[in-house]
Formats: sequence, structure tokens, C-alpha cells
Amino acid sequence: MLGLKLPTDPRWVNIVEKNIEDILTDHAYCEQKATSTAISLIVSFPEYTELVQEMVALVKEEISHFKMVHDLILKKGWTLGRDRKDDYVIQLLTFFPKGGSRTTQLVHRLLYAALIEARSCERFRLLSEELEDKELAEFYRKLMVSEANHYTMFLGFARQYGDRKEVDKKWQDLLEFEAQIMKNLSKSETIHG
Repeated sequence: MLGLKLPTDPRWVNIVEKNIEDILTDHAYCEQKATSTAISLIVSFPEYTELVQEMVALVKEEISHFKMVHDLILKKGWTLGRDRKDDYVIQLLTFFPKGGSRTTQLVHRLLYAALIEARSCERFRLLSEELEDKELAEFYRKLMVSEANHYTMFLGFARQYGDRKEVDKKWQDLLEFEAQIMKNLSKSETIHG
């Protein structure tokens, strides 16, 4: 369903299980960045009324996810750690050239967002199925459903606002590029890394 070209190495879950505090901190910041992305799309493309309406709803949902993860961190007796750079996203953002028309810029941002959500969904599914901590596994199962909905929403908007054939080609090319990035990741206690 997600179209990812390279699945996450299942051994990544072993890294996560040894570093739950780190993964939860990274996850919290991922939710915060997803909130920021939705706000940024509103600010950058206010004339796309349907997109703005969906992004307002997404801001509320993503910030509630941040709170859920933060509450879980506190429940475990920890505090939110510091944010770290996300090598996955940094590398991903090099795919499309800078510039182009406003529509092209919008489509590229929507495709990036769709792919990040798709990878998050795939990772959350893996965590929901493989974590020994059943409470945490159930937590990730619930979030996985949201991420799948976000992925399809972003991809749908890219197809709606751009030329469908061109968008689908860019999407496939981006998926191939992302697979190359993933070959060198799945080795750290981060959601995408």
C-alpha cells in the first residue's frame, strides 16, 4: 500500500528496544516537525483553501500526537531530551531542485511530506508488531493508522494540484531515491534513521 521500495530492516526494532527513551524523544520531535510542516503549508499557500482546511485539522492532530508521546515520556519518569538532526529528512530534501513555479514548489513539498508519513507509518507498523512492550506496541498501532491517512492525503493533494502524470513520475523517482537513502539507515534509535 505504501509503495516504499525498501522495507526497514527488522533488526531496527532491536535498536529501538534498547533505546526507548531516545526513540520517544525523537518521535516527539517528529510530531512537532509535522505540526510545523502543516503550519508552513498554510502560511506559504493560503490560496489553496481545501489544503488550508486539511492542514488546520492536521496541526491539531499532530500536536495531539506530540502531547501523547510527551505524556508517555513523562509516564516513564523521563524528560523530553534535545532534538537531533534528522539525517533521513536532510538527505531526502536534496532530491528536488530548488525553485520552480509556486505549483511545482507546492507539489514537491507535498511529495516530501507524503513520503515522510509513509515511512513513519511503515516504522510504526513494525514497532506495533515487534516490540516486546505490549503497551508501547499498541500505542504505535494506533498512530500507524493516522500516518497512513496523512500519507494518502498529501499524495492526493500533490496529484490534485499538479499534473497527475508528472506527479506520479516524480513520486516514483522520489521512492527510488528514498530507497537508496534507506540502505545506509536503520542503524540508529531514531524514527527515520
